[in-house]
Amino acid sequence: MNPYKLFASTKVGALALKNRIVMAPMTRCRAIGNIPNDSMALYYQQRATAGLIITEGTSPSVNGLGYARIPGIFSEAQILGWKKVTAAVHKSGGKIVIQLMHTGRISHMLNMPQGTEIVAPSAKAATGQMWTDAKGLQDYPIPKAMTTEDIVATQAEYVAAAKNAIEAGFDGVELHGANGYLLEEFLSPVSNVRTDKYAGSIENRCRFVLEVASAVAAAIGKEKTGIRLSPYGVASDMPNYPEIDSTYDYLSKELNNYIHLVDHSSMGAPTVPIEIKELIRTNFKNTLIICGGFDKESAEAAIESGLCDLVGFGRPFINNPDLVERLENNEELSQDLKTELFYTADKNGYTDYPNFTTPEVLQIQ
Repeated sequence: MNPYKLFASTKVGALALKNRIVMAPMTRCRAIGNIPNDSMALYYQQRATAGLIITEGTSPSVNGLGYARIPGIFSEAQILGWKKVTAAVHKSGGKIVIQLMHTGRISHMLNMPQGTEIVAPSAKAATGQMWTDAKGLQDYPIPKAMTTEDIVATQAEYVAAAKNAIEAGFDGVELHGANGYLLEEFLSPVSNVRTDKYAGSIENRCRFVLEVASAVAAAIGKEKTGIRLSPYGVASDMPNYPEIDSTYDYLSKELNNYIHLVDHSSMGAPTVPIEIKELIRTNFKNTLIICGGFDKESAEAAIESGLCDLVGFGRPFINNPDLVERLENNEELSQDLKTELFYTADKNGYTDYPNFTTPEVLQIQ
């Protein structure tokens, strides 16, 4: 029987991975004061057998801290906090990149420090509500439409955050261009109704994303720079639009780092058509990660077919910190997933899930 490629070593740029399993980024809201902590270091170290860990969305800016208790990477305290995380993962033989997520209009001032502002391509509020620790669920507010000066400043924040990430010991950076956050807000003609060079045509709507990607790659190296995309995703009030295929066709030809393609259809979102996945695979010659609803066999099939190079697993990593070992050894996966504890503030439902072979919970080493 041929060995599974899923468990074979590979490379992303110059980064050597021990397998092709990626721990997908998942918001967990444990960064009290927006600073990474010991609990987060333990959480990621427990899952360091993944070939690559992509962290939860981490803000490059005070203006991007839209959710309660998400981490940042723009202050010295945050850099020091993340150093604990990267050191713990590396000690256990893992690789880890940080996902830079500016929440854009998917924000609320009750979750943000004083003196900040909610910014977006256009002054269009998203439909829906966001959790705040102070007042529970609140409607999304109308954001400030970014000026040209705001755009330049925000690009600089991404670059500074990427440099901070390398200082903190990360193996690379993933730009969050999916799920309705700032970068995707520029891509969509629904959320981007500007009248300048950042809106209108496909090339204009992609301009901000490509400028950020290019600037970050120039600062830390293109081999350390990736991006997450979600064509046909509807998260955070991002309805589909007629030019989706053409937008991602153009974008995937212009990018030269890694692409992380997410398909949330397994959780009820619209299916990402196989045609758009194949189009991006054809256009894009570097590493392609696909994430969304995979199991061992379907992940192996996707790699064997050449559709992708690595496969991301999200929720199964929450209650199976030893997911890689369970998959490789055909062990039963835990079904004890405490969804009500996804975004709470303590270790419950976070670092207290046991391994299959050792019922006791792994503690930081």
